[in-house]
Amino acid sequence: MEKKTLLVAFSTQKGGIGKSTLTVLMASYFHYVKGYNVGVIDCDYPQYSVYKMRERDKEIASKIPYYKEKSFLQFKTIGKRNYPVDRTPAPNAIEGAKKMIDEYIGDNAPDVIFFDLPGTLNSEGILQTLASLDYIFSPISADRMVLQSTLEFAGIINDSIISTGKSQLQGLYLLWNMVDAREKSDLYKVYEDGIGELGLSILKNSLPDTKRYRHEMTEMIAPIFRSTLFPIDKRLIRGSKFDLLADEIEELIHLKQ
Repeated sequence: MEKKTLLVAFSTQKGGIGKSTLTVLMASYFHYVKGYNVGVIDCDYPQYSVYKMRERDKEIASKIPYYKEKSFLQFKTIGKRNYPVDRTPAPNAIEGAKKMIDEYIGDNAPDVIFFDLPGTLNSEGILQTLASLDYIFSPISADRMVLQSTLEFAGIINDSIISTGKSQLQGLYLLWNMVDAREKSDLYKVYEDGIGELGLSILKNSLPDTKRYRHEMTEMIAPIFRSTLFPIDKRLIRGSKFDLLADEIEELIHLKQ
């Protein structure tokens, strides 16, 4: 039986809420830690931030002996190379995913491909691409403008894609990102009650607002949080709740067999 590759996106029409960061973190965690075969399609024109991060990561790793050794030890330990990151315009995103799948044989085919999509539904090809996905995760924060924008996004997805019954979308989930520990938990409860009344689902696990997410690869050797070549450093993942979120998503999209 041919293995099915799941198509997943962290998508919203509100910028600055962390969809590209979540794409990189989840792809790296699933590939390097959980052992799945992963691919990434970057459709976020014109910045293509995930693709450019891969290029920066590769350049730094090629120049710094520490990272060369780290790459070698990682390959020796997990027996896998870095996951592919392709840059593709949004209208060609699914075609790009099929091409990526065709480049691998049998069990080496990606278990999941993550998409980083433009932050507007008005972009050409976005709705068609979203309709071809299996799962969408939309990050939100306790900001009225962010919430309103994301709920509008979810409403369009529901009306234009899910309710038509013509897509393969199996789930649309919201997730709290950049949670400020100083904000009262009852505020989130109020928001979640309103979200529930709209018939939308929200993940149990959330991610705190923390500066550690900014720790990328640089020529100065330090623990890394966000990288396309390595998973989150074990010293930084403690207290981030990212591992709990990854476990929840893994279960939701039925990757565990």
